[in-house]
Amino acid sequence: MLTALILVCSLASTPDLAACNEQNAVTVVRDPETFANPATCLMHGQAYVAETALGRDVSSDEAIKVLCVRGRKAAVASPAEAGSEAAPAVTAR
Repeated sequence: MLTALILVCSLASTPDLAACNEQNAVTVVRDPETFANPATCLMHGQAYVAETALGRDVSSDEAIKVLCVRGRKAAVASPAEAGSEAAPAVTAR
C-alpha cells in the first residue's frame, strides 16, 4: 500500500527540488488514506494538499513535492521513520 507524503521545500535552502526530503523539508504532511496504485496515490496527494491552507499559502520561494511511500501507515509513522523507499515524485510550484 502507498501513502502520499507532501513535502513543502524551501528553494532557498534546497534549490534542487529532487534533493528535498523529509529531513530538510520545511513542512511534512501525510495523507491519511492509503492507495494500491502509484498514479492514484499521486493524484490524491496533490488534491489533498490543494484542499488545505498549506497548499494555498505556498510562498514564491517554496515548492511542494508529493511522494508516494510504501508500507507505512499515515497515523503511525513519523517523518524520522521514513526511509528512501518511495514511488516517483510529482512536484508542483
